[in-house]
Amino acid sequence: MSPTPKTSLPPRGTPLRPLPMLIFGSRWLQLPLYIGLIVAQGVYVVLFLKELWHLITHATDFNEQQIMLVVLGLIDVVMISNLLVMVIVGGYETFVSRLNLEGHPDEPEWLSHVNASVLKIKLAMAIIGISSIHLLRTFIEAGNLGAAAGRTTTYTETGVMWQTIIHGLFILSAIGIAFVDKLSNDSMQNAHQGAKH
Repeated sequence: MSPTPKTSLPPRGTPLRPLPMLIFGSRWLQLPLYIGLIVAQGVYVVLFLKELWHLITHATDFNEQQIMLVVLGLIDVVMISNLLVMVIVGGYETFVSRLNLEGHPDEPEWLSHVNASVLKIKLAMAIIGISSIHLLRTFIEAGNLGAAAGRTTTYTETGVMWQTIIHGLFILSAIGIAFVDKLSNDSMQNAHQGAKH
């Protein structure tokens, strides 16, 4: 019995048929979304500069707790901006087109091994960081420091409890994503090792 011939892949550079070309080309529809996120990041830069100016001009009027609230707001803006960079750069590289940054001195370290599952875990960790900052601000403002800082937001005990629960759910979700990713990687390694033997 003769061995069945292996099906050969089409040579690289072979033009795609019209339907696969349309489906594969549809990834470029995401380009306006990433450009929109770049514009949103510009808005966050303006917000950051506005908050920083507010801190500088009122530094002598604020006490330590009020300065802490403003600084936490600045950190919050920076972390959201970092999240936007991860989504823009990692998402574009993963789902739209290569950026060809290999060898560039400013190439992000994480970009060399980014894929959809790595991006999900990084985004989950960034969301947990942002949620932590929000929760810390809530705890500070709930202690009647918010009113002293000129903030009109009041927090109920139930509101603080729900924010804490939601933060805990973010953490559990990130752990779940990392666990499922680990199981997936382990099963792929086992299948790869099985194919070798």
